This record gives sequence, structure tokens and C-alpha cells, in this order.
Amino acid sequence: MAGQKDESHATQSSLWTRSLLAGAAAGLTVDVSLFPLDTIKTRLQQARHHAPSSSAGASLNAGASSLQVLRQTFRGIYAGLPSVLLGSAPSAASFFVVYDGVKRHFLPPNTSSSAPVPWQHTFLTHSVASSLGEIAACAVRVPTEVIKQRAQAGLFGGSTLLALKDILSLRHGSGSQGGPILVIRELYRGTSITIAREIPFTILQFTMWEGMKDAYATWKKENDPTETSTTISATSSAFFGSIAGAISAGLTTPLDVVKTRVMLARRGGNPGSSTDKIRVRDIVKGIWRDEGASAFWRGIGPRVAWIGIGGAIFLGSYQRAWNLMEGHRAKKELEADPL
Repeated sequence: MAGQKDESHATQSSLWTRSLLAGAAAGLTVDVSLFPLDTIKTRLQQARHHAPSSSAGASLNAGASSLQVLRQTFRGIYAGLPSVLLGSAPSAASFFVVYDGVKRHFLPPNTSSSAPVPWQHTFLTHSVASSLGEIAACAVRVPTEVIKQRAQAGLFGGSTLLALKDILSLRHGSGSQGGPILVIRELYRGTSITIAREIPFTILQFTMWEGMKDAYATWKKENDPTETSTTISATSSAFFGSIAGAISAGLTTPLDVVKTRVMLARRGGNPGSSTDKIRVRDIVKGIWRDEGASAFWRGIGPRVAWIGIGGAIFLGSYQRAWNLMEGHRAKKELEADPL
């Protein structure tokens, strides 16, 4: 009995480790490889007004095209990358640890002897798991995202270090003008809109991705009676991840535009007022009033391309890492018990 408990604990620990390592590897790979597209998207989405002198010419002219944005962005294409290098792996790892943990808790093991699970239960489980995973990831991601986007937008000369120092300088203020609470508030600026963007995005992406993988596995079994493995190849996972990511990215672009504006808002029209409260509804009203409905879809091209390609890299590399670790575990079990 004790042996079974130890074995179960070891298996569970192995699964947590796989989620942690595979998620970290996937997140870092996609964020670094596609960072230029993310920078272009941020530049397209920022407000079309002249920034103050401290912004180092961050804003673009109202008539700027994607080609003009690309030209102006080229020199600073990797502005903000150090922030991503710091936060990407732990953020993605946090997501998959929670996501896979919730899935394992509510869904039965994927074996041929398991009874079919109703699609409603599967959809609900994937939705809850991905939502909780994103909330956990945002705890790590939001501060690095704030610093990254301010550097990407050209604030502080595109320097990640100066963007961080600017936020940390708030601790030297007195009373309501500064202190540790204000630093934390500034680092987590845009948390609510980020979560509001990520939850529908991740529900769409992961339910589609999981659904396509399940449908493909079922199709393989039906067309090949000798097929017993339920493992999906990294290539198939990448293909399904790309489709799911591109569709989800396009549909949630308006929320992404609002999130970008909120995170850049501190260096808006009143840079000296660090305690001004930035309300999402005010940002939305301002975009609608000053720029029209089309502004909510700014950057949709780079966003769809970035997350479409990123979905393939992210979920493909995650599947690859998971499959490698699963193969290594199965090999060790076979060596330990050849019978």
C-alpha cells in the first residue's frame, strides 16, 4: 500500500515537472523568436498623438501605414526584450502547471479503457483550466509586459532598464504621490484588462486546440485499427495550435488594443501625474471618440501573424518537450520492469 502511494506521488511529481519544463521551454521559444512582430503590433496600437519629450518620439503620425511603422520600428525592434527574457519562461510554466493540473483533476486518464467523456464536460474543464492558468500566468506576466511595452513604444529611448527605473522611482515619493504601494500598482497596471483579454482568448485557443487534437486522435484510431498510442505528434499539435491561435487572436484584437493603451497610459498627456487613475472605460471612450471604431482593430495583421506562428511554435514545442519527457519516463519504467 505504501509502495503504491510512493509510486503515485512520484508519478504526480513527474507530471508537474513535465508541465513546468515543457511550458517554460515553449514560452521562451515563441516570445524570443517572434518578438519583432510583437513590437510592430505595439507600435501600431499606441495612441496617435505626439508624446511628450521624455517619450523620445514614441508616437507615430496619424496616417502611418504598416510599412512606415516597420521602417520606424526597425532600429528598436528588440526594445523590451530583456523584460521578456526574464518573465516569459516562469509565466508560461505557471500557466501549464495550473492548466495541466486542473485537467488531470477533472478528466480521466486518456486510456483506451476509459469511458468516453461528454463533450460538455471536456469543454468546461478546458475552459476552467485555461482560465485559471492565465490568471496564474498574469501574476508573473503583467509587470514584465508593462515594462516591455513601454520600451517597445519608444518611451525612455526604448530602454528596458530606464522603463523599470522610472517605475521604481515612484517609491521615493511621499504620501499619495509615492511609496511601495504605488510601485506595485504601476507594475500591475492593466491587470484587469489583461485578464479580460486573456480569458476569452485562451478559452477559444485551448478548447479549439484540444478539440482538434481529440478529433485527430479519434480519426487515427478509426482508420488504423493497429493504432494504440494516444500521443499526438509535435507537428500535428503545432498545426492545430496555429489555427486556434490565429482565430483567437483576431477575435480578441479590440481587447488587446485597449490593454496596450492602458499599459502605456502613464506617459500620456499628463506625464507628471503618476497617481492619475487610468480607467478602462475612459480609454475605450477616448479611442471611440478620437479615432473611431476602426482603431480597435489596429495591429490585427501582426497580432494574427504573431500568434498564428506563435501558436505553432508554442504548442508544438510544448508537445515536443512533453512527448520527449513522456518517452524518457516510459523507457525508464521498461528498464526497471521489463516484464
